[in-house]
This record gives sequence, C-alpha cells and structure tokens, in this order.
Amino acid sequence: MNTIDSWAKSAKTLVDVAMGRTPADTVIRGGKWVNVHSGEIIPDTSIAISAGRFAYVGPDASHTIGQSTQIIEADGRYLVPGLCDAHMHVESGMVTVTEFARAVIPHGTTSMFIDPHEIGNVLGLDGVRLMHDEALALPINVFVQMPSCVPSAPGLEHAGAELGVADVQEAMLWPNIIGLGEVMNFPGVAAGDEKMLGEIAATQLAGKTVGGHYASPDLGVPFHGYVAGGPADDHEGTRMEDAMARVRQGMRAMLRLGSAWYDVAPQIKAITEQGLDSRNFILCTDDSHSGTLINDGHMNRVVRHAIEQGLPPITAIQMATLNTAQHFGLERDLGSITPGRRADVIISSDLASLPIEQVIARGELLANEGTLSVDIPPATYPQSSRNTVHLGQTLQASDFEIKAPANATSVNARVIGVIENQAPTQALEAKLAVSNGVVSIDRAADVCQIALVERHRATGGVTNAFVSGFGYNKPCAVASTVAHDAHHMIVVGTDRDNMALAANRLAEVGGGITVFCEGEELALVELPIAGLMSDERAEVVAAKADAMVEAMAHCGCQLNNAYMQHSLLALVVIPALRISDVGLIDVTTFSKTDLFVSSAS
Repeated sequence: MNTIDSWAKSAKTLVDVAMGRTPADTVIRGGKWVNVHSGEIIPDTSIAISAGRFAYVGPDASHTIGQSTQIIEADGRYLVPGLCDAHMHVESGMVTVTEFARAVIPHGTTSMFIDPHEIGNVLGLDGVRLMHDEALALPINVFVQMPSCVPSAPGLEHAGAELGVADVQEAMLWPNIIGLGEVMNFPGVAAGDEKMLGEIAATQLAGKTVGGHYASPDLGVPFHGYVAGGPADDHEGTRMEDAMARVRQGMRAMLRLGSAWYDVAPQIKAITEQGLDSRNFILCTDDSHSGTLINDGHMNRVVRHAIEQGLPPITAIQMATLNTAQHFGLERDLGSITPGRRADVIISSDLASLPIEQVIARGELLANEGTLSVDIPPATYPQSSRNTVHLGQTLQASDFEIKAPANATSVNARVIGVIENQAPTQALEAKLAVSNGVVSIDRAADVCQIALVERHRATGGVTNAFVSGFGYNKPCAVASTVAHDAHHMIVVGTDRDNMALAANRLAEVGGGITVFCEGEELALVELPIAGLMSDERAEVVAAKADAMVEAMAHCGCQLNNAYMQHSLLALVVIPALRISDVGLIDVTTFSKTDLFVSSAS
C-alpha cells in the first residue's frame, strides 16, 4: 500500500520540487483551486506532488515536470480537497475497514475518523487493535478513536467486554489513535464519574481529542456540566438550538447525515439563518450501511445535502475538510490543497452537484469515474473474532411470551416509539389485550414485539417488550446481532414462531441480520466477524443488504432505512425508551422501568 513519510522527513524533497531542482512525481494542470483557507476559487492552477504530498500549488508547475512526471489534465475542473468523515463507525457498514475504504474512495472520501466501539463491546481491546492495525495498511487516512464507553451505560446493560482507564492509557500509545471516542455516558460525566473523567484526562494528557455524545434535549445545568468535563465535539444534536449551544460553549458541532440520521437540515440553520461562524461546524455520517455507501455515496452525499440546505459550496466543503483537520490537530497534514499536506484531491466538474470524477490520495490515483483504479486486497480476521453468538439454548416461541399481571384482561404497556430519520425514540403507551395470560400485540395499531436476546455469555436470557413504528403487517420477524452498543441480539416481530426461527438462524450462522415471514427466510446478511461485519467484498454485502431492505418492505415496513432504526433500539444512551439485557430502560432518567404502566382491567 501507499505509505507516507512525515512532512519533516519529506521537507527537503518538497522544497527541491517546488524550486524546480527535482522533478515532481505527478502534476495536475489547469484546474480551479478550491482554497478552503481563503474561501476562494482560483482558476488556472496547477499542482505538483512528490512523496505523497503537495509540493507546489500555483499558476504554472512546468518547472517541476521531468521525464518521468505523470501529468493529469484537470481541463478547467475543480480541484477539491479529499473529503473527511469526522465521526463514523465502520461496523455500521457491515464490512471490514478495508471494504469500507474500497466503497467510499470512489465517492471522494480520503480521511476517516473511526470509533470502533462496536467491536470493542464484543471483543474488547483485542477487537479495537484488530481494526487499528487494519487501518494502518490502507492507502487512505483512517484514524482510530479509542472507545470510551464499553459498556455504554454501566449497570443498564452488560456487553461482551469492558474497557477502562488503563485500556485508554495503553491505546493512547498506539501510532494510529487520534483521540477518545464519543463519551456516551453523559450523566456519568455530569456526575463526576471517576472512570469517565479518568479516560478524558488520559486522552488530554496525551494531547489528543475527546469525542462527545450528549444525547439529551436538556441544555441546562447537565449540559454545562458535560461540557466542563472536556468533550470537544458532539454529533447528537437534532435541533438548531443544539448546534448553537455546542458552538457557543467552545465545542465543534458535528452535523450528521447517515443512512437513517437526517440531522443536517435543522442544525445548519444556525449558520444560514442565525449567522454563526461556520468554522466550528463539521459534517459527518456517524452510521452508514453498505447499501448507502455503494448506491448513494458517503461524504459527497453529505456535502451535496448541506449545499441543498443553503450553504455556499465552499463552506460545505470546508466543513468536510479543513474544519475536520483543524479539530483533530491535523491542519498541517490534512484538509486542504496546500504545500506539505498529504496529496488528497478530488477532481470534479461541478461544485454544487459534486460529481467525483477522479480521486487522488497520497499522490496516487485511486479512483476514476466512480471505479477503483487500484487493487486493495481483502483483510483477514483471525478465528478469535468469529463464533461470538452464544445463546445457551435453542429458542422457542414461548421464550417470547410476555406474561400479563394476574387476572388482567388487558394492560397499559410502555412502547418504544421509532422516529423516522432520527436516533431518539419516543416513550409511548398502548392498551393491549391479554389472551390466556399472555399479552397480545396490536398489528392494526402498529404495535409489535421486540426482544433482546443475550448472546455473549450464553445465559439464555430474553428481555421482551413492545415497539411501534415499523408498520409490519404480516406474521414476520427481523433479527440482528448488530444491536448498538452492547451488541446482543435484537428481534422485532409480529409472530413469536417467526421470532424464534430468526434468532436461532443467526446463532447457526454466527451472527448477522435475517428476515423471516410466515416461516420462510426472505433475506440473510451473514456477519461472522464479531457478529458485526462480513468477510465478503462490499459490493456483495450491499446486494445482500438491499435484499434485506426489500424483505422488510415486503413485511409492511415503509420506513426509510428501517434497519438502522432497528439496530439502535438497544442503545441505552439515547432517549427516550430502549431495551437491554437488564430490561426496559428509561433513558431520560437512566433507570430501568416497568413494562406495564398499569393493568387496564
């Protein structure tokens, strides 16, 4: 792969190329320079590249051209810095780091800041190290944030592993760790929790960036306590006032557009309507599954969307390049087309629609007209990362029965309410009938069943509850071992027999996602690596993911990217109501709550 020396080691070569004493490796001629430092578009610009870095950017690079210099003609097209994803989870793509990179390079992504807390919850520090080392071998820049909250909410869930202050201290010594991953235990920070503050302190002492995650609409005293604890950014805002509050307190507001999180449009108004300085706003994806990556794009999709919301194109590009580099202390290495920086550049014929016509990373042409132009071999994961689904028993339909209180003929039950295109849920209530002592779902009212099946320690535990919003109208079930963040197994269904079939099927294949309808399996995405990632190529996984989405629609689901909603129903750090192996969790109070409000009769 195309490794790269530091600027210090390359300085002599870069100076010699800029002065014309040594020929450049590559020269891009005659483009429009998108200068994210000055906010200008400068025509008739040429770029000389050497040792994987920009050596010269100016009106005429002919003095840097030698016999072996590769020439790329920009023909008046735009020269855009390679795009950066400031916060994301590779595992949400259901593929390895390598396959994620293969999928996004043709879309112009040349830098990613990944938080592997999904694999950390299953395999602990060993899992984080696997992804860290894999990232180092890639031809683009993939920096790793050390997971901060494994489990995400101690006492409210039990993950497959635990990480603490000593683990963070160790990881800060690894070469590719850029900071601390999103600090999701925001009540812990506000309460002065020793572990949380210890992890933040270890990161700051290492001179690295602390990622934030304040998933509460309360911008009062708890928010101020959280900010005082040290997180430097936050991607959990969903309202304009969320973005404004974060920036005013010295944080970077990360605005996300993932497969199912559409949080850019409301928050971008802090810039377009309220006039806040865009320098402290950053674009990211957070969670994108493979179908989105292959079919719709990655950071180019986010930049286009931001422009559609009224941002000037160069401002949107700054928020996906320079702003990100500055936030992580990498401005001298990434984020702009200027001398000394890594030679990451996109050639595009239009700034607003941003077609990605050529992608160069570290000076090497990696993609042309949407197709990879280099071979990136698949990653190999060890056997220790597989066979992680341990149910302890073959599940039966009876394991999914919800017993009613004695003598009740109906109940008032708490129901998790899915909100389309947002990560938070609603805390709903529904009156449900009781038959033979078992509470019934109400398909007509869109109330179906959800179960969390423990899969790390073979306890045989099943937590049952209710969920609304998927629209399933047939006897069906959808099961997944991607269940943020503890990653047990989530099964959502309208029929207990199908729920048992789906859960047992995932135990059989070692993890993944499956859709059953009327006793028949309609779709299966095998994820044998930690029950989170496939060992197949991204294109294959995307095709299987598309079939999964179609199968969910066949069962009556009309949500945009319902699978992403499904996979977050156990995320006990985002309000309002979630499910875990401990029970039904009220995230507004960070406590377990009863499934039944009262017996209706």
